Amino acid sequence: MASSNNNSNNNSHSKISQQPQLRVLTLQKDDHRLSILYRLQKGWVVHFVLGTDLYHEHVKLCVNHPSAEQDNDITDEDGFRQLPWKADRSLTDESDCYAELIIVKSGTYKYYFTCGEKCEPQGSGHFVIDPSLHIGPDSEELPLECITLQTVLTKCLGTFDGWPDRLRVSKESGYNAVHFTPLQQLGQSNSAYCLRDHFTVDKRFSSSPSQPVSWEDVAELTKMLNIDWSMISITDVVWNHIACDSEFLQKHPESTYNLTNSSHLRPAYIFDRILWYFSKEVSEGKWAYRNVPPNVTSEDHLMALKAALLDEVLPHYHIEEFFMLDVDTITDQFHEACLVADEPDNVDVVVDDEKINIIQDPLYRRNTSTIDMQLALKKYNRHKRGSTCDVQRITACVEQLRVELMLLNLMKKNEINSCLLNGVNNVISHVRYHRLDSNGPKQGPFSAENPIVYMYFTYFDTPVDVETDEQLIHTERGQYNMAHNGWVMNYDPMKNFAEKGSDVYLKRELIVWGDSVKCHFGDSYESCPVLWDHMTNYTELMAKHFHGVRLDNCHNTPLHAAEHFLKAARIVNPNLFVVAELFTGSEHIDNMFVNRLGINSLIREAMSAGNSHEEGRLVYKYGGKPVGAFHQHMANPLEPSIAHALFMDQTHDNQCPIEIRSVYDPLPSAAIVSMACCATGSNRGYDELVPHHIHVVNEDRMYSSWSDSESGPGQCNNQTGIIAAKRALNNLHISLGAAGFDQVFVDQVDEHIVAVTRHSPISHQTVILVARTSFQHPSNANYTGYIPPLCVPGVVEEIILEARLVPNNGTAGNSASFNKDSQYLNGMMGYKLDMREHIQLYGSMMVDLSDDSDHVHEIDFINFPPGSIIALRVSISPQCRSAISALRSSLSKFGYRLRSNSGGRSPTRKKSQDFYTIATRLSLSDINRVLFRSDSEERDDGKGIGVYHIPGYGDLPYCGLQGFMSVLETLRVTDDLGHPLCENIRAGNWMMIYITTRLKMHKSTSDLGKWFEGVFELFEDIPRFLIPSYFDAMLVGAYKTLIDVAISQMSDFVKQGTTFTKKLAMNSVQLCGVVKSAPLPRLSPAIKDVPTTVNEDTGQRDQCNTTIAAGLPHFSVGVMRNWGRDTFISLRGLMLVTGRYTEARNIILAYAGCLRHGLIPNLLGAGECARYNCRDATWWWLQAIQDYCTMVPDGYDILGMSTSRMYPHDEAEAQPAGIEDRPLHCVMQESLTRHYEGICFKERMAGSHIDAHMIDRGFVVQIHVDSGTGFVTGGNEWNCGTWMDKMGESDRAGNRGKPATPRDGAAVEIVGLCKSTVRWLTRIYSECIYPYQGVSRIEDGQKVELSWKSWDDLLSRQFERYFYVPEKLNPVLFNVALVNKHHIYRDTVGATQAWGDYQLRPNFLIAMALAPEMFTVDHAWKALCIVEEKLLGPLGLRTLDPDDWNYNGYYDMNDDGTNPSTAKGNNYHQGPEWLWVFGYYLRAKLNIAKLRDNEHPCTLSSTLEYIKLLLTRHRVALDNSTWKGLHELTNKNGSPCHHGCPIQAWSSATILDVLYDINKLSCQ
Repeated sequence: MASSNNNSNNNSHSKISQQPQLRVLTLQKDDHRLSILYRLQKGWVVHFVLGTDLYHEHVKLCVNHPSAEQDNDITDEDGFRQLPWKADRSLTDESDCYAELIIVKSGTYKYYFTCGEKCEPQGSGHFVIDPSLHIGPDSEELPLECITLQTVLTKCLGTFDGWPDRLRVSKESGYNAVHFTPLQQLGQSNSAYCLRDHFTVDKRFSSSPSQPVSWEDVAELTKMLNIDWSMISITDVVWNHIACDSEFLQKHPESTYNLTNSSHLRPAYIFDRILWYFSKEVSEGKWAYRNVPPNVTSEDHLMALKAALLDEVLPHYHIEEFFMLDVDTITDQFHEACLVADEPDNVDVVVDDEKINIIQDPLYRRNTSTIDMQLALKKYNRHKRGSTCDVQRITACVEQLRVELMLLNLMKKNEINSCLLNGVNNVISHVRYHRLDSNGPKQGPFSAENPIVYMYFTYFDTPVDVETDEQLIHTERGQYNMAHNGWVMNYDPMKNFAEKGSDVYLKRELIVWGDSVKCHFGDSYESCPVLWDHMTNYTELMAKHFHGVRLDNCHNTPLHAAEHFLKAARIVNPNLFVVAELFTGSEHIDNMFVNRLGINSLIREAMSAGNSHEEGRLVYKYGGKPVGAFHQHMANPLEPSIAHALFMDQTHDNQCPIEIRSVYDPLPSAAIVSMACCATGSNRGYDELVPHHIHVVNEDRMYSSWSDSESGPGQCNNQTGIIAAKRALNNLHISLGAAGFDQVFVDQVDEHIVAVTRHSPISHQTVILVARTSFQHPSNANYTGYIPPLCVPGVVEEIILEARLVPNNGTAGNSASFNKDSQYLNGMMGYKLDMREHIQLYGSMMVDLSDDSDHVHEIDFINFPPGSIIALRVSISPQCRSAISALRSSLSKFGYRLRSNSGGRSPTRKKSQDFYTIATRLSLSDINRVLFRSDSEERDDGKGIGVYHIPGYGDLPYCGLQGFMSVLETLRVTDDLGHPLCENIRAGNWMMIYITTRLKMHKSTSDLGKWFEGVFELFEDIPRFLIPSYFDAMLVGAYKTLIDVAISQMSDFVKQGTTFTKKLAMNSVQLCGVVKSAPLPRLSPAIKDVPTTVNEDTGQRDQCNTTIAAGLPHFSVGVMRNWGRDTFISLRGLMLVTGRYTEARNIILAYAGCLRHGLIPNLLGAGECARYNCRDATWWWLQAIQDYCTMVPDGYDILGMSTSRMYPHDEAEAQPAGIEDRPLHCVMQESLTRHYEGICFKERMAGSHIDAHMIDRGFVVQIHVDSGTGFVTGGNEWNCGTWMDKMGESDRAGNRGKPATPRDGAAVEIVGLCKSTVRWLTRIYSECIYPYQGVSRIEDGQKVELSWKSWDDLLSRQFERYFYVPEKLNPVLFNVALVNKHHIYRDTVGATQAWGDYQLRPNFLIAMALAPEMFTVDHAWKALCIVEEKLLGPLGLRTLDPDDWNYNGYYDMNDDGTNPSTAKGNNYHQGPEWLWVFGYYLRAKLNIAKLRDNEHPCTLSSTLEYIKLLLTRHRVALDNSTWKGLHELTNKNGSPCHHGCPIQAWSSATILDVLYDINKLSCQ
């Protein structure tokens, strides 16, 4: 319901807020939203934004809605203009591009877009803009939700001079809109919808023949109604049919479906004439001998009638012959064709690939259909075995065809006979209803006036017999045999039942309107210009003189014609109010009509409900958001709407409730309808208790006139029927709409009682109406019985009205008689209305106050029999009003535009600081605590608070505000107030206490906690049903402000970046924080700007440096939080790109202080529990130092900064900070030298207590630099020295202690990291920034030196030679037997498991991204193409080639099977798709594209488009993530992996790296 009302709220919003509403519509490729309805209002703004699948496309967006300066619009021949894109379509991301459309004009409009060079629309849709309606002398706006309409049968208004008196009944009954049935000259049948002359006012309205009523007279009347009576006027437009006796048809029979222009109807016409003559004979008694008398009175008579038709009448006329062919004629033609045909194939085989079918004669003459003669020759003109001459052969062929033709005729006959049987059955059903059915009209004997069935076609000639009639259809008289209109039950409204291909007329499925003929508009204007012009002029005339039109028989109207007429009408009246009643049975089809025709309101009827529950459901369905709905910002997604309703208690073409329910039901049903948040309406006679259907055809009596005092025949006043109550209900409906009571709640109190609540989100006033329906006549009309008490939240200000219908004689029952007046339409006089208005609760005769607490009144029903209604006005208490005023004051600072309650005094409370002031004092680490923190991070503080648990839902992802926001953002759009979160917050204040308590526990966030505490105190004084909306609004405002504050502390790249960039940058805040159990080692005292905090246990001030969690929630605290490898892979993206330079510096220096054995730790463990068990972390650390120096202003200063060495030598115990400080460059040099010298040690404390799965040999760490290649190599088959570090851990499968991917030898990414480092050192040494020229070692007693440049050159020479796998292999360098793919780069060189060298993995892409100069461009590009084909997944890269025997793309840690490849997730890096290497793939592709662009122009630009396309998936994943991050990995083809971290540091960081690189490229 909520989505529909984002766009359907009444125009009174202009009174509530003058700010324009902004709606955002996301375009998706191949998305044609033809059946989706978007409703807008003038003054609103629409932003079209690109869906993720369009980011890489050149999108051209066009609309046919004019601009404010429409005279200057440049449009195509169809009126479409192109909208410009308003934001930079940058190289990095197009998520913030939009095209703006300001809504300036009412009507229906369309948008479409194309992509690139394609001319065909790749997506399209419609939007419907409500008209601006005005009433009264001051031209006051009339919102659609305020409309109260009454239908009048114009022909019952009498002469025109008496119309004001009769129409005054509508005014005095509280209606502000009148629906006039057509005023035109009616046809002979006197049906209100059978028009003889569309341009002449019916003569019956003239007081004298000499003074006919003109349209100018009508215009004066509608003007008077509008200005003096504040009413709008609408009338019907009837396009589908014209009266049979219309002069227009006699002049232009081509405007109809006749037997000349629609010859396909000729068989149905003959069937129609057969039935007419048969009916005549039956009425004359000629079939009585067959038990078919003139007066059918039994089922036996019906069966005899059916048998006579099927057995005697129809067989005589052979209707099937209109569809059949003449076998002799066709075979003769075939014989002649065979004589002149080419020599047939010398094969006596019939070709069966195509079948012979009857080709229908377009003129539908008997036995004149034909076949495809060429196909017949192909199939049957063959050589025949046994034929001795050509004559004999042809004769055989002809006979073979003859058999086929006879079979086709037989099949066609059966088909037509089936249609005729269907038609006869419908004839019998018609007779049964009209003659035998207890609810039918009981028409009596057959006659000319009441035949067996009504004619389907006009007949203007003298009847002779069927044969004569058949002859006439082939003459010019056939054009005057016109098809009548009508309706077909359950027929597809998108099809025309009179067109060729439909058998409705032959099957007698049409419920015919015998007084009119169906108009034939054809495919376009050119099909029948005279009819199109006629109807266009007619529609323009109605639009000129009325405020709106009702589209009669809309579902049978050809849409293309209706579009044309309404387009012309809106030129005459731009604010035309268009109403229609559709019977499509499908909301989607309804929307197609609404979209194409610009229908503003669809007529819905309460009489369609079979019980009170359904009636209440319709109220909820057709209008309003739920009570307590979430507050919305001005900018919201453009959500699909349901069609706006004109909800009527009764329409003019249906029975009244007194007939089919009871006399006590009109009042409660009308009251229920009046509470709907949409337009409402009724039919004249309903309020006057007319107890029968006022028939649009047969009724010719006049309505009563209004009389203020007198009461008699032809007069009515306040005492008539329920008019007084209806006036009160209409006034209530209008006031609720105007005051913005757009929230609705419907409560089914019991089987008969419905309570409807309308609530204003502005004033928080409520109106509750309780109605006791009476769908059946009550056995005791005065019986109340037990009714559950009504609990009313708030203060009952007044009873707006209470009313019931009572018998005049004081006794209930059916005793009240009805005397039908012969001249005037009159109602039941035996009942009177008992009503009181605007009384206090204690003055009620129906209810009593039983309990009065602070916030809730309990009301008992003491006298509430069937037919009773009561409406209560409820206000919030003064205390509540003050609290809400204060809440709105706080919300206004967040950008919400909410009007404060008048008269509300802000409650006395401690003066708090401004939220923004508090927020700007927070560091990013503080914001990490306020917005995020996983359960384990929060518990790590030792304060006993974890994530919030919602009963019925589960744990939130975060302890901070993001945890709540991740749930609320899905509820807000749909107003899902039944969600467990909403139930939890309505039930108690636990959620609010949780938020304030955790923030107040910490000094840095205490002020913020106190601010929330002060705000949440106000919630104590407001009704619980309002708390979800205010809680959400407060959190949204605070959340967005904190996000803005966080972004403001980041780099210009982030601050000026797109939404996607900012969201990714917030991962830096999510993953980077201070965790007590996972600190950085203390930095040197020489570093003066290290953040500190007071230790609560010791009272001493400790350093509190930010650390990077490898992933949440699994790697968040303790020794598992700080991984050297993960930290430095992530540091560039999460800290340097985002501008968190000081924190990045501290992390670099802290790890440097832990250097041991020439390595930085893999697991930091605060330094004292560090593990040095990987080969790559040190090289990632060196890369991070390089990135810091090149990206940070004065970044090279870090090289001279002091590093406190925790382990001055390998065997040293941990030393306090400041005991031995070294410059960072000294530590770097030590690490590089140790690598060159060679590293070999066994981990300290080796054993199961530090690694439960590794065997003893795995604890040995070996690394050295190969002197021949310069490659850093090492490791063994029992440990995992790189990021692919999965160790087997299953005893059952036998893989415990066996690395799944040892990757010993020279791992390609480490070679790339080494190359990047020595290249950089070569440069900064030459620039005198780095003091060391190279490294050295002792070999055979001799010092061997290796300069940075020499090492760099060596790597450049050897890399391609050893790593690239060419087509032609050197057996000295390659194990040819193990190579399974060429043009790739080896994963390792020199691995113990030699086949591992040749596996296709994504690791070489890291080297390509960091050291592209090592690669031959063409080789690299070929390898990238193979990666795209074999490794690329939707979000990540497969960690192993799917062609590899060991590939398995599904990671499952719970697998405890016997397969060693997968047990306990042993395939962690054997196929699952990791996101972090995806970033390096894109950076590698970008690097090689730049190098390739000179020789292959456009490589770079196409690569950029390609990258943008791929990154759209990551934006979607980020938006859809509950954790608001990018996952660690996915399973095969991007399917979810539930065993990885839902947010991983390096996944987000490497995508930020890509965006940063692209932005840097664009700046260059």
